[in-house]
Amino acid sequence: MSQTYTIDNSDLTFKKLAKIISENHKIALSSKVKDKITSCRTYLDQKMKSDSNPIYGINTGFGSLYNVKIEAENLHQLQENLVMSHACGTGDEVPQNIVKLMILLKIKSLSYGHSGVQLITVERLVDFYNNDILPVIFTQGSLGASGDLAPLAHLALAVIGKGEVYYKGKKQTIKEVNSQFNWKAIQLQSKEGLALLNGIQFMSAYGSYLILESYKLKYIADLVGTLSLEAFDGNLSPFNELIHRVRPHEGQLQTAKRVRDFVAGSEIISQKKEHVQDPYSFRCIPQVHGATHDTLAFVKKTITTEINAVTDNPNIFVEEDTIISGGNFHGQPLAHALDYLGIAMAELGSISERRTFQLVSGLRGLPAFLIAESGLNSGFMIPQYTAASIVSQNKQLATPASIDSIVSSNGQEDHVSMGANAATKAYSIVKNVERVLAIELLNASQAIHFRNPLKSSTFIESLLASFRKEIPFIEKDIILHEPIKKSIAFINQLSVDVDELFGE
Repeated sequence: MSQTYTIDNSDLTFKKLAKIISENHKIALSSKVKDKITSCRTYLDQKMKSDSNPIYGINTGFGSLYNVKIEAENLHQLQENLVMSHACGTGDEVPQNIVKLMILLKIKSLSYGHSGVQLITVERLVDFYNNDILPVIFTQGSLGASGDLAPLAHLALAVIGKGEVYYKGKKQTIKEVNSQFNWKAIQLQSKEGLALLNGIQFMSAYGSYLILESYKLKYIADLVGTLSLEAFDGNLSPFNELIHRVRPHEGQLQTAKRVRDFVAGSEIISQKKEHVQDPYSFRCIPQVHGATHDTLAFVKKTITTEINAVTDNPNIFVEEDTIISGGNFHGQPLAHALDYLGIAMAELGSISERRTFQLVSGLRGLPAFLIAESGLNSGFMIPQYTAASIVSQNKQLATPASIDSIVSSNGQEDHVSMGANAATKAYSIVKNVERVLAIELLNASQAIHFRNPLKSSTFIESLLASFRKEIPFIEKDIILHEPIKKSIAFINQLSVDVDELFGE
């Protein structure tokens, strides 16, 4: 039976988020949250009756049309028009797991009672989440400025009974799904369309997904890097805690400790070495991987703030009896964070490819390209090419999006974050890093075979045994696409304890 995560006023942490996703929790609103949402809506309705002054987005037009007053009888149509006119996304479809995160994070943002939405509107989003009714949303269209307008408009279309959704693995109209549940489309009231469209849930959903993936891949990079270190007959001395204490970056200390723990009891790492130093891609694993860890910690902190924030506009403060139009929807914090994540993860891929290069170079007693009869067999020559190609693509993708801006809305929105582009670029980078690490794992598994009969640690030998069930030692040339594909799947299926990753 599925567990339920109750949305209340406590922060949503990544440890909680990982459990919600991995255990497929349903969600519910606490009674306190319901009261706050209802109280805010009641306040707004009373305010509209007693005050005829223009209030941005509630009884005015939007963007550069902010000074056009809208009559009371047209306020419902104003909100519906907003949703329809802004639903102009294009490009690839957003992955469904990220769409589901968008719904969750939009509900969380609306739960604070500063957005003026009807309770039934939020409850419909809860219904979508719990029944895996996922609107079709597109990757292109957001400037990351007034929130993620176009992507969130496609989400909001489903609320008002328009557009397409995925349900039970099939793309269909929301009208068809509504009829199956005997639901009616929500009639949006004043402010609601704006509350649904303003916000950073496209960027923050991508960011949340990428943090979960990146923390796992950082752990895997440490593990695969350790396996390569042993396969290369590398030295353990650069991982001695003493040298990391005198340059005490948290990520550096953590990475070095992980490597020491991974090889505890290894015959390979403890044998006498003929060489004094290793190349940087091995020797500097703590410094390079550690820097990525510390970057991810900064990004996680930023995204944690964002997913627990109110990011629509204007914001309603019932107790203070005020409505304030500001800029909480601006994506600059996320744009910088997502660019930073992309750069840091690209470096994990970059150093991984260098280790792969060293393993196939015929050094340290390893055969050239990790194969017998090289010449007749090309062995593992070309997977390194593939990794190099991917790494170079990541360098191109890692160029920051957040240094760019473009004027929109007739000059009213004259500085934008480009955080949505940062999000989709970072997504591509992280997927690429997974592929590069899979290629390193394939090479390291092949290379360490040549250290027999010496054994690695119990932990690494167990990992190798599992891996070799999927991809045995390769004795002569085969089609290497399939082993790479299986290695990617192996990394995907690796389970890493959430406490090991986040420990919150």
